[in-house]
Amino acid sequence: MMAEWCKPVGRVKGVLLDISGVLYDSGEGGGVPIPGSTEAVKRIKEANLKVRFCTNETQATRETFVAKLQSLGFDIALGEVFAPAPAACQILKERGLRPHLLVHDGLLPEFNQVDQSNPNCVVLGDAAGNFSYKNLNEAFRVLIGLEKPVLLSLGRGRYYKETDGMKLDVGVYMKALEYACDIEAEVVGKPAKRFFLSALSDMDLEPDQVIMIGDDIVNDIGGAQQCGMKAVQVRTGKYRPCDEQHPTVKADGYVHNLAQAVKILLEHLH
Repeated sequence: MMAEWCKPVGRVKGVLLDISGVLYDSGEGGGVPIPGSTEAVKRIKEANLKVRFCTNETQATRETFVAKLQSLGFDIALGEVFAPAPAACQILKERGLRPHLLVHDGLLPEFNQVDQSNPNCVVLGDAAGNFSYKNLNEAFRVLIGLEKPVLLSLGRGRYYKETDGMKLDVGVYMKALEYACDIEAEVVGKPAKRFFLSALSDMDLEPDQVIMIGDDIVNDIGGAQQCGMKAVQVRTGKYRPCDEQHPTVKADGYVHNLAQAVKILLEHLH
């Protein structure tokens, strides 16, 4: 297969990587690196390509999350990680919004600096076990009581893969609240354009100089392509063969895993 995705208009100078399902599969006890992925990240950096990690991870603070990845052997620094919670905090401050939080306990410290009294919006993250009827209903009551309800969702994923199988993601609960309140959520994180563009601007690169590598056909691949990037899907993580027949999104390339993507990319650069 000709790797056309390696030859965008501008020479490739940077890589955007999804984390869960590309670098590792999360799960009890921290998760498991996908074979070859720690080495692949190292090779990207040794080739002097800029790299940023664009994740919709919202179960832990970036600090905790990055420390976990470092302990698994990944060369990853806090400043290289773009996650929805810090982006949401920026939006809350810009717009004077006070959130009612329905998020994972591990994420709460990200919102320490944000006024949460007398909430005038709801922020929804991947709350996992916190997604009880009681908690969803509480968020619903806040929204339905507002004249102009604002729902910020930290991503819109349907499911993701952990070591013990597939798990429902935040998008499912976002849809429930949208339906109940007859509103449309604002998505912070992938596939929102603003989220990808902030990572590109941090690298100081144009979309045609950057390749996105992810396991989510809609949020990683579709989101990146909407910003003008080439995007490659790995056949790891939540990937399923039917993704290759997706009705609206077609990846620029499909690879077995991150290691193969990096191998092809570096062969074309030299």
